[in-house]
Amino acid sequence: MTILIILLLIFLGIVLLLLEFAVIPGITIAGIGGMVLFGYSIYLAFDTYGVAAGIGTLLFIIILVPILMFRILKGRLGDKMSLKSTIIGKTNLIEDTRFHAGDKGVTVTRLGPIGKVEFDGQVMEGKSIGPMLDAGTEVEIVKVLKNQIIVKPIKKEEL
Repeated sequence: MTILIILLLIFLGIVLLLLEFAVIPGITIAGIGGMVLFGYSIYLAFDTYGVAAGIGTLLFIIILVPILMFRILKGRLGDKMSLKSTIIGKTNLIEDTRFHAGDKGVTVTRLGPIGKVEFDGQVMEGKSIGPMLDAGTEVEIVKVLKNQIIVKPIKKEEL
């Protein structure tokens, strides 16, 4: 009867660890509970059946349980739980031919240092290389990146 309890504790420990890895990742009650069940099953094997059974249970848990967990998570069950989709979209791509260094625009939101900037009626994400800029500040493009425009404020004497 005790051997069934030991096997049940090991099985429940595996189930709790699977829950830990697949459903609620992080160090939670499930992972700690699984480790406690493994520890108690080892203790029970040593206490009831002696040193040989205890070492056998310990080796089973140390060697075979990780292999079993790996096989389960890499098998059909793991495939059903894993995300297979690929993100192919891109955000705010800037056409290289539309904006150039030296173009002038106005900040729509505060740039501290990142915010929205309007050029030729199109609002884009901009980044200030200088100080934080308030909304409505006139700016000039310094550099155009794939998804961001680097700007600097236009000084009053340049106008």
